[in-house]
Amino acid sequence: MTAILRAESRQLTRSSIVLTGLLGLLLAFVLAVFPGFAEEAELIEEAFPPVLLGLLGIEEIHTIEGFVGGYVFSIVWLLFAGIYFAYVSAGMIVDDIRTRRMDLLLSTPVSRESVVLQKVAALWVPLVALHVGLFAVLYVGIQVISETLDPATLVLAHLLTVPYLLVCAGIGIVLSVVLERVETAQAAAPALVFVLWLVDGLTHMDQDFEWIGAITPSRYFDPGAILVHEEYAFTDAGVLLAAFLVLLAIAIVVFVRRDI
Repeated sequence: MTAILRAESRQLTRSSIVLTGLLGLLLAFVLAVFPGFAEEAELIEEAFPPVLLGLLGIEEIHTIEGFVGGYVFSIVWLLFAGIYFAYVSAGMIVDDIRTRRMDLLLSTPVSRESVVLQKVAALWVPLVALHVGLFAVLYVGIQVISETLDPATLVLAHLLTVPYLLVCAGIGIVLSVVLERVETAQAAAPALVFVLWLVDGLTHMDQDFEWIGAITPSRYFDPGAILVHEEYAFTDAGVLLAAFLVLLAIAIVVFVRRDI
């Protein structure tokens, strides 16, 4: 039975298209300023406070690889897209419970486990829309400003964002089955993703506290290493996928036992 998956996919289509369009415009603007930015990159980097350099993981921003890794991926994917996935997934279960749609849904021959799995599976819509749309904007934009970036490396950078975004979604779905109010869940999930991103960046600045960053999902996705150094941390991606599966399992167990 895939009725829930189809319904959730349709529901996510509009917001995914809108988000892709907005982030695409942001990417186009950011790329347009790169030629002038690159000429003053050294002065700009010196003027940046160390905390901002740590948060964004900025290195070699005079190159298109460093610029895309330090700005585009750090802000657009790690922050904006991560917050979106956490927000959307945080409303998937609790909203249906509050509006009593879940009672009607569970009156059909569908298990609670299937409900959670199908709702999470519907996230394929924003995953595909964002990756296809933003890759196209980024690749074309780089050509327009007469820069070059290995398309295979760019593809891998996009693919390696998927485990990170799934963890963000996992955070949201857990809060969606734990909390009682949709407003609370959809405020807490993005806030938690932002705080984890912030903690990761700040702990890079002090070796005594760097171990704390090990609990943050962004620690396991380094766009600068991929684009600048062509280092592909597949093991870290595996860690993120494992974390997502654990979060998904927690959400299923809690939802199955929850009295609604």
